[in-house]
Amino acid sequence: MAVKYWLMKTEPTTYSIDDLAREKDQTTCWEGVRNYQARNTLRDDIQEGDRVLFYHSACKEPAVVGTAVVTRGGYPDSHAFDRRSKYYDKKSDPENPTWFMVDIKLDQKFEKPVTLAQLRDRSALKGMVLLQKGSRLSVQGVKKKEFDTIVKMASAT
Repeated sequence: MAVKYWLMKTEPTTYSIDDLAREKDQTTCWEGVRNYQARNTLRDDIQEGDRVLFYHSACKEPAVVGTAVVTRGGYPDSHAFDRRSKYYDKKSDPENPTWFMVDIKLDQKFEKPVTLAQLRDRSALKGMVLLQKGSRLSVQGVKKKEFDTIVKMASAT
């Protein structure tokens, strides 16, 4: 299967790239997604070996701050079944799970983040989902060309 490319948004006050860097093996599950379209992507599309742009949102300067690799494709989000979890969903059934997650491992943290303003200024990224009006999904597809452009931008800053 061909490698696919994704962008995953997180609020750095909730979970940052530095948090990922501190994890055992720099790996974590991407849990807590509670949007059906993003859930479908996690469940059906993201596979081991896929590449991820790690994006900090809802902060002073939103930016792509690094990359990660998917180490495990979609599987049931166990946090949905844990009453102590902030992601608990009383309607979710372990026999027929509603919510899914994937595992990611840190690939690289950018020395300088690639800001949303910089992304908007790059003509090669004009069609990027992130830059479209009303784009709010926390997990979204990225074209290989977009992924490569952003990684190149990070190394040039």
